Amino acid sequence: MNPTDIHHPDYFHKVVDCQWACPAHTPVPEYIRLIAAGRYSDAYMINWESNVFPGVLGRTCDRPCEPACRRGRVEENNGEKPEPVAICRLKRVAADFKDDIRGRLPKAPARKNGKRIALIGAGPASLTVARDLAPLGYQITLFDGDQRAGGMIRTQIPRFRLPESVIDEEVGYILDIGVDFRGGNRIDSLKQLLAAKYDAVFVGTGAPRGRDLEIPGRKEAAANIHIGIDWLSSVSFGHIDKIGRRVIVLGGGNTAMDCCRSSKRLGGEDVKVIVRSGFGEMKASPWEKEDAQHENIPILNYLVPLEFTHKNGRLTGVRFEKVKAEYDLKGRRKLVPTGEPAVHHECDDVLVAVGQENAFPWIERDIGIEFNEWGMPVVDKVTMQSSLPHVFFGGDAAFGPKNIIWAVAHGHDAAISIDKLCHGEDVSVRPPPMVTLASQKMGIHEWSYDNDISGDERYKVPLKDQRIALKNIKVEVELGFDPKLALAEAGRCLNCDVQTVFAPRLCIECDACVDICPMDCITFTSNGDETDLRTRLNAPAHNLTQDLYVSDALKTGRIMAKDEDVCLHCGLCAERCPTGAWDMQKFLLDMTHAGPGCRNKPQRKAA
Repeated sequence: MNPTDIHHPDYFHKVVDCQWACPAHTPVPEYIRLIAAGRYSDAYMINWESNVFPGVLGRTCDRPCEPACRRGRVEENNGEKPEPVAICRLKRVAADFKDDIRGRLPKAPARKNGKRIALIGAGPASLTVARDLAPLGYQITLFDGDQRAGGMIRTQIPRFRLPESVIDEEVGYILDIGVDFRGGNRIDSLKQLLAAKYDAVFVGTGAPRGRDLEIPGRKEAAANIHIGIDWLSSVSFGHIDKIGRRVIVLGGGNTAMDCCRSSKRLGGEDVKVIVRSGFGEMKASPWEKEDAQHENIPILNYLVPLEFTHKNGRLTGVRFEKVKAEYDLKGRRKLVPTGEPAVHHECDDVLVAVGQENAFPWIERDIGIEFNEWGMPVVDKVTMQSSLPHVFFGGDAAFGPKNIIWAVAHGHDAAISIDKLCHGEDVSVRPPPMVTLASQKMGIHEWSYDNDISGDERYKVPLKDQRIALKNIKVEVELGFDPKLALAEAGRCLNCDVQTVFAPRLCIECDACVDICPMDCITFTSNGDETDLRTRLNAPAHNLTQDLYVSDALKTGRIMAKDEDVCLHCGLCAERCPTGAWDMQKFLLDMTHAGPGCRNKPQRKAA
């Protein structure tokens, strides 16, 4: 193998698994260390620069960072399934305990740059674009059919998960940067908006239409059959404040979990979730399912709805077919009937939460925007640009339903494209991230970070007493970590951004680092191709998604090969090394957002 180029931004970025997995690439270990130091405002600002909504996401993020967490694959004897660091809940700690940070937020310049940008839909994607562009002098006009900004953050996430005060605060931070928000102003014609000659238009309207379930009885019992996301919006706005005693929620995603838990708080005594798939195949996040079960809501699997039963125009229940999963040779699943008799579950109301769809009836098909066979706009996944060069899409409106953190990432990417477009630059040329790599030496064998490896299990987030929580839909269930619990949980972070950096010229091949490494991830051996080398390490490196760190040839002709996948970043190799060939260096990667840093550097004229 060729020697590893550790100066390539992606190399150590991939080693910081949580940051690599985060769509917005938030520097997770950096802000966790700040939380451990009690520097909550600094931790909040690192999050705000990256993911825009720390308080919101600290309660609602889909947490792609946590399955990637190194603790999930290196812990031993810590339960049947080792738990990752509670990254999402620590983000909330930064939001809960920060000081007033408004003085640290950017402000719109008094003099605008002359460019006008229209944002359609005031959800997280559009708000991110506004956050990135308003401080640069762009005149931002944000349109939304609702009177208050926030999009699905405000309309579809129940208040017992996300208090309105948190939404108001973090949405307000953005609107206060000189954004012209026009609430109650629904855009019904993109062609008409384009006629206003905006320099760029961003569409962040989400996936506002819930899928229906057209089975027998749907029309006859329509009064008590509700589309889940529409029902949640009506609850959020106070239009609905009660539901029947017996409730069936159809669907296995996060919306279904919000529907069943909301029903419990609005009078539902017998609430159940019924899903066509198996429990493990449900799209809901594991913790969302756990939260529903904690509130004694049963989840019934492998039942396919056949018919809404009714009597005298009133819903009486749902009839289901029992199915089982069968898999072909390629592992593809097919649900087939078991042959058992159909089952009937009585209910007073049904909430249909079987998916969401995009709806673009307001975008004319003769204005140059190409749509695919599924009625979705054709959008470049890097630039977020549509086939009409100055129209961009992001969030659920671009690629279908995902989650808030993906909408934020799309917003950052679209803002870069808009900024480059307005400066006459090629939007496909993307800016590199800003990277620093700095030694953490404070002495011969001392570091500026705590390299002790905590053996603690993941700490549980305290919950509100159910007797109180289930009586009021606006009472937040999770209480969050207090500073003491936050410190303990932060101590579980392995500091994966503090990298083991090897200097071959200093190595005397004494194998001291090999002897002390608790994970057997360092090997001195002859070189070879990657497939062969991975099998000859002290501990075979089976995870092909994580690179090997390979050195130049040493004095004996051997090379040092290190498996980055299971390294604990404990620093013992550097502490043991007698020549200083190993060093612990903090890798910090900040994504470049819209602004001068994202634009092409001017070419110097020849002398």
